[in-house]
Amino acid sequence: MGEQRGDGASEGDHGRRPDAGHGQAGLGRAGLGQVGELNERFARLLAAVLAISSELELDATLRTIVEVSADLVDARYGALGVLNEEGEFSDLFTSGVSDEVHEAIGRLPTTHGLLEELISHPRPLRVDDVTAHPKFREFPEGHPVMRTLLGTPILVRGTAYGNMYFADKRSGAPFTGDDERIIAALASAAGVAIENARLYARIRRSTEEFQRSLLPRLPELPGMQACARYRPSKTVPQIGGDWYDAIVLPDGVPCLIVGDVMGHDMRSATVMSQVSNMLRVLAYEQCEPPSRILHRLDEVLHGLHGGPMATVLLGRLEERGDSEWRLRWSSAGHPPPLLVPAAGPARYLRADGGHPLGVTAELPRPDHEHVIPTGSTLILYTDGLIENPGHGLDEGMDSLARAATELRHLPVDEMCEGLLGHRDGEFTDFTDDVALLALRLAEPATLCGGV
Repeated sequence: MGEQRGDGASEGDHGRRPDAGHGQAGLGRAGLGQVGELNERFARLLAAVLAISSELELDATLRTIVEVSADLVDARYGALGVLNEEGEFSDLFTSGVSDEVHEAIGRLPTTHGLLEELISHPRPLRVDDVTAHPKFREFPEGHPVMRTLLGTPILVRGTAYGNMYFADKRSGAPFTGDDERIIAALASAAGVAIENARLYARIRRSTEEFQRSLLPRLPELPGMQACARYRPSKTVPQIGGDWYDAIVLPDGVPCLIVGDVMGHDMRSATVMSQVSNMLRVLAYEQCEPPSRILHRLDEVLHGLHGGPMATVLLGRLEERGDSEWRLRWSSAGHPPPLLVPAAGPARYLRADGGHPLGVTAELPRPDHEHVIPTGSTLILYTDGLIENPGHGLDEGMDSLARAATELRHLPVDEMCEGLLGHRDGEFTDFTDDVALLALRLAEPATLCGGV
């Protein structure tokens, strides 16, 4: 046997050069494996930043931040705490913490102990043994016992917005310097995303206020309770072309209008305002059948705008006696009215919908009429109320009719609120604007209020 070497090889090993080559290849494979792991983690970091940046709703942004960050550092628990002006927690978003745990703790975290360290010294904090840290205080009752901690502040325009912190890697290993750098990078992206979400909220509020300023207040309509609602699209903070209107004509008959100018921009809102005003004048001055008013409007619009595309439903609600009304209406490509009787299922008054405004002023438009019993509720709406991504229009209409049937016992204003949330029991994030006009034919007439 040859002499043993300090590196573990013997003299007899000199003739085994291929094995040495295999050792180098093994080291090379290990190095490539580490490079691959780093590339994969970097790709996951970029994906996390994209996920954080893609949200515009503030709450959704905060939830996404804590969830993708916890996943990226393999943390069992994650939390993002929002600070108020007094430096106390005002909200908390978590990952890996059940509702039962939240209920058991029963309060927001306090800015003491280790979290005080993050607030007093806004820089990354990594602790391998939480209970051994001099700032540690006892866990609140019901709080999971945690061993390791990784935290970082979130700054928005240089001001502390809050902090996020993570506990206990699923692997059982302590957090590393790489984890700390990743969380710091995500916190920086989070600050930008939060500022974008705040800006989005401001723009949407301003847009909604401007849109509402273009819509009228309902007048008192004799013999009926009336209610109108408008909800903007939640997908983009753009101005829409949806509107509703109701006026009492010189012959004492209420005229009801719901329409939608196609597009989502300032021009659409401007055209909507012009169309609704022109329609008011035409309906009031001519008191003609609804089809003739829409035909005349189409002629005027072709002369002024070259024919903007819009759908409109215009109707006259005429009282026939103590127990009946007559709805006479004409539609320019608009969804049909929904009739909700006092008893029995809701149903659509389906008829020839006609062609939208802006197609041609040459084609005739039909009029329709239907007798409506006192105590019924008439629902006019724009298509945003029945459109639902991933579902057909017929399914959306069926869903609205079922909801209206279930809600008909409510006061008309509460019924409107329920219809706006009929898809999931809560206010729906509509992908298009919604204008809604509801009228309950009953004595005495009362008005539910404005928008």
